[in-house]
Amino acid sequence: MPNNATSKTINAALLKRFGAEFEIDPELTGLNELEKIAGHRSHRRYLTRPIEPDLLRLLCACALSAPSKSDLQQCDIIIVSDATIRKSIVSFIPEMPWIDDAPVFLVFAANGRRLPTISKLRGKPFANDHLDLFFNAVVDAAIALATFIRAAEAVGLGCCPISAIRDHPKTVSDLLHLPNRVVPVAGICVGWPAQAGEITPRLSLSTTVIENKYDADDLAAEIDAYDRRRAKLRPYRQQRNTDRWGDASFYGWSEDKARQYAEPMRTDFGSFVRGKGFCLD
Repeated sequence: MPNNATSKTINAALLKRFGAEFEIDPELTGLNELEKIAGHRSHRRYLTRPIEPDLLRLLCACALSAPSKSDLQQCDIIIVSDATIRKSIVSFIPEMPWIDDAPVFLVFAANGRRLPTISKLRGKPFANDHLDLFFNAVVDAAIALATFIRAAEAVGLGCCPISAIRDHPKTVSDLLHLPNRVVPVAGICVGWPAQAGEITPRLSLSTTVIENKYDADDLAAEIDAYDRRRAKLRPYRQQRNTDRWGDASFYGWSEDKARQYAEPMRTDFGSFVRGKGFCLD
């Protein structure tokens, strides 16, 4: 049965997201799932309603049902239920109080420990102790994280990924007693949303979806167009680091990101990863 209302909702969300219309077949299977994906929003305010342990276990199982490189299964999920640990994390990320406010806080970790252990248990050499071991584990964790968000939103929950735990990887690692070759990739707050949230506009598909190969493009013009489209929908409430950069007459996404990455960030992350036993060569 055609679902014209759902196809219109998807188109409206993607129009706001990408600034473009989409032809959506109302008879397409799976429109309800696409509606949730297209309308994704991050949530940082939650109801006091708890998430039942059985539901959380189900969502973790769905997340770990995601594709895994060569079936290596290199993602772990840490449920941070200890209030003291959570408050410790918030103490060094005070600008994100929702880490403590959310009913559930998880940390997705890349596990490069099991494979070398399996090799030793089976009496085989481990001949791949190089960058790809770390890369595969991180990608596994990232795919599982995205799948968790998809599963959580399917049942009406809201999420907010927290990459800021990588600003303090050793502290997080020590708090969670992460063993050698296990590193935190991202945290995630999960709860029943207290408000609807907003769709974040993204770069146009002509900028980020490439057919066959990269060609010459006018990236400056594409970014400027995006800056101005986004500013109409979700202007920044304040400018970043005005003491150093002053007040811009027009402050868009590109100015914000340029200012953000003008400051050194996570410069010790490579040494932390090496210290956890990964070889990055």
